[in-house]
Amino acid sequence: MPAKSRKPLISGNWKMHLNHFEAIQLVQKLSYELREADYGSVDVSVHPPFTDLRSVQTVLDADRIPVLLGAQHCHWEDKGAFTGEISPALLAKLNVRLVIVGHSERRQLFGETDEDVNRKVKAVLKHGMTPIMCVGETLDEREAGTTEERVSGQVRAGLVGIGAGEVGGLVIAYEPIWAIGTGRNATPEDAQAVCAAIRGVVREIAGADAAGSVRIQYGGSVKASNAGELLGQPDIDGALVGGASLEADQFAPIVRAAHG
Repeated sequence: MPAKSRKPLISGNWKMHLNHFEAIQLVQKLSYELREADYGSVDVSVHPPFTDLRSVQTVLDADRIPVLLGAQHCHWEDKGAFTGEISPALLAKLNVRLVIVGHSERRQLFGETDEDVNRKVKAVLKHGMTPIMCVGETLDEREAGTTEERVSGQVRAGLVGIGAGEVGGLVIAYEPIWAIGTGRNATPEDAQAVCAAIRGVVREIAGADAAGSVRIQYGGSVKASNAGELLGQPDIDGALVGGASLEADQFAPIVRAAHG
């Protein structure tokens, strides 16, 4: 399989940061930093808080900025008595293109299970959006040497009941839980090994074509200084970026690192 036959995807997860005025400013600054060559070689998405989605969508559309709008989370039901939750149907109406599903913080802090993640993946696909399905191990699991076992199990559980044709269009993000918000990151070699294992599971579940087209991101303290080495690995097709995506002049170099 060609090492980089898949178009990289660099996603900025703004988490619980930025009001809608600040989000608008960041999108505009990012549009000044990125060039036509960047957009031509890399897919870029931003994932603001829910209160910012409409404002960011308006700016992207009005200024014709070729950045994809993403969400951080959704429920698996279209509607119902789920106070505080967000329906995937509502996101689709805002032209949201990608939805982060099963982020480590959702799993660790809010108790999301593999079964919840699977339901959400299916709901996102149902509404014509692309899930970024997150998987990753804890520090205890890493130190016990069970990283690949844990991550492979999450991938299998998340893809239950999803056809091979759909699997190939997904994004899977490997984000070791121990690296989120800590400033620590996996070495390029370690990240590559886990991403290769993820691709191997996809191949086993859905076949070689799906394994060749699925995009696998690395997330966990990605910044301009380490992006080049990480994104240069054959099975790493992009990055799910946290803190470094909150400043345009830090996020843009990561985008450029994805295409050399």
